[in-house]
Amino acid sequence: MVQVRANQPVNHDGSINLDAWLDHVCGLDPVLDRAALREACEFAREAEQPDNPAQHAWVEGGSSFHFGLEIAEILADLKLDQDSLVAAVVYRGVREGKIPLATVQQRFGPVVAKLVEGVLRMAAISTSLSPRQTLVLGTQVQVENLRKMLVAMVDDVRVALIKLAERTSAIRAVKNADDEKRHRVAREVFDIYAPLAHRLGIGHIKWELEDLSFRYLEPDQYKQIAKLLHERRLDREQYIATVMQQLRDELTATGIKADISGRAKHIYSIWRKMQRKGLEFSQIYDVRAVRVLVPEVRDCYTALGIVHTLWRHIPKEFDDYIANPKENGYRSLHTAVIGPDGKVLEVQIRTYSMHEEAELGVCAHWRYKGTDVKASSNHYEEKISWLRQVLEWHEELGDIGGLADQLRVDIEPDRVYVFTPDGHAIDLPKGATPLDFAYRVHTEIGHNCRGAKINGRIVPLNYSLQTGEQVEIITGKQGAPSRDWLNPNLGYITTSRARAKIVHWFKLQARDQNVAAGKAMLERELARLALPPVDFEKVAEKANYKTADDMFAALGAGDLRLAHVVGYAQSLVEPERGNEQLELIPRKPSKVGHGKRGDIQIQGVGNLLTQMAGCCQPLPGDPIVGYITQGRGVSIHRQDCASVLQLEAREPERIIQVNWGPVPVQTYPVDIVVRAFDRSGLLRDVSQVLLNDRINVLAVNTRSNKDDNTASMLLTIEIPGLDALGRLLARIAQLPNVIEARRNRAA
Repeated sequence: MVQVRANQPVNHDGSINLDAWLDHVCGLDPVLDRAALREACEFAREAEQPDNPAQHAWVEGGSSFHFGLEIAEILADLKLDQDSLVAAVVYRGVREGKIPLATVQQRFGPVVAKLVEGVLRMAAISTSLSPRQTLVLGTQVQVENLRKMLVAMVDDVRVALIKLAERTSAIRAVKNADDEKRHRVAREVFDIYAPLAHRLGIGHIKWELEDLSFRYLEPDQYKQIAKLLHERRLDREQYIATVMQQLRDELTATGIKADISGRAKHIYSIWRKMQRKGLEFSQIYDVRAVRVLVPEVRDCYTALGIVHTLWRHIPKEFDDYIANPKENGYRSLHTAVIGPDGKVLEVQIRTYSMHEEAELGVCAHWRYKGTDVKASSNHYEEKISWLRQVLEWHEELGDIGGLADQLRVDIEPDRVYVFTPDGHAIDLPKGATPLDFAYRVHTEIGHNCRGAKINGRIVPLNYSLQTGEQVEIITGKQGAPSRDWLNPNLGYITTSRARAKIVHWFKLQARDQNVAAGKAMLERELARLALPPVDFEKVAEKANYKTADDMFAALGAGDLRLAHVVGYAQSLVEPERGNEQLELIPRKPSKVGHGKRGDIQIQGVGNLLTQMAGCCQPLPGDPIVGYITQGRGVSIHRQDCASVLQLEAREPERIIQVNWGPVPVQTYPVDIVVRAFDRSGLLRDVSQVLLNDRINVLAVNTRSNKDDNTASMLLTIEIPGLDALGRLLARIAQLPNVIEARRNRAA
């Protein structure tokens, strides 16, 4: 049955009686710090602006302060820690812009601020959906994506619990709202948060969310079952009282101390069982039910034997969830019997600890409480294994098209989940851009894309999307893809779908246009990298094309990568060094100050000649030592080699320490030129690009020209190859005010 919300204590003037409220909450969990909780409550109340009736019309209690108190009360009942309750009290004020998050961090510490920030991220699921988008949640794919998004956002189990309490308060509060708002909130709670409560094993929250959601989504069927329950309530209560007394007498006679109570059957679970099994209300066994709580596990099975002795057991209506717990950790014995007067009766038997776990779920094992500081460093057992199993919300999700089976997969950590302007959730690979998003939504939107907005703010098309963001694509009436989008150095697209759509578009264009565009692309790239002229026909032959025009057409259509053609052109200039990428730079690569044997580098011997000793033949990874020979450099032995042990005894001064080291990356010095319209911070931005790519800078020379307000930079950098040089120059060219970035031809 739906739980009735208790009114918060008030003073004569209608304001909240904070002392009475604190008495109640601290009574639920005596370990709470009353003074700290009072400070948070008074802070939230002071931040409260004069109520705007229109803003709070659907929130029972009428203010973010009242709302925060109710969330904290739910969490106290779940035995959550002090930080969680403080975060709950101030969360609504932060969400409504009344309390800055920075102030929360300064006043209550980084842990509380991080919890509030996490719940705000999860609120994207609610706030990104307008009232007209209710049906978005109703589709299988959308429900799956929203659940994945929820899991991806959570980095602390307490965040999910606070959000769960917040949604519980929200659905309680819509009792007096209009039908459209009730339906929207109920749909979200039913699809997202009731399954989450089930997966966390928080039974009483799950039942309340399901019943309230069912009440607003299926009001006629809800009222029908509620009426049937009410009509038979008095007879049922009298019958249950008789059963309880009979069972209590038998257990006492056996020496088992037990608490026996009638168990209320929730309306949604009755309706669901009727739908799933095609039963009438009179055929539901567990409308009449009792629960037996005993101290020990062995008492459970003893009590079960007594129940089956008293009344005849119904075949196939027994479940042992103690021996085989449910996936969310639920444990209990369930049996159905023919009770007194031939009426069907359900009996649940469990220990007190099992009952606490069934009601509180993951909260029953809370490890953040008290002084257990170590637990927080473990991310509550690495975000708790359940966090990556939330998508296994199994039988309680309903039997809608096998959705539960489809969700039995682990969350993909390398995905991001974003919203369309209409509230649809779309998943993309990590690092995806607005262009990837545009082509995922529709090919024509991708082709016509001219810009993008993230949460209402314009961003570059190579911006990296983050989970929870709302993406809006700005399109032109007659757009066309840009060939720059296919350049991997510019980072416009990351998905194969987007690349394939763009390549297909260019394939459909006239061959002459592709030939001209491809030739221009290649010439521009060769000039930027300062490579000398080459015979394009020979380059085409190396690229397995009959003519240069065929190669240009493939480049222009996107079938051939520009970097590959540059590599072919380079190999024609110095064929014997075709595998190296910067052989044209007239400088020698920096020498590595290590002895080496093939790819094995030995640190600690300077530029001395080294050789591996034939007596012990050391291999990479063996503990080694060096012996300075006369005329043959350093001989490398294993440390346990008998020969070197004798040499060490006779000539210890010739023994040196050496060790295996990694093969250093070959880098080549290269000069690049950057020309730009002068502005403040230009050198800093260029340096940041070099830093991000981990490029070592050997020299920098900058000069400003006041006549045309331009700046020229000559930088000498160390680069591993032409591919890396091309990527670096492309990124620098994308900086604001940059006119060109190229390799210095004088080099």
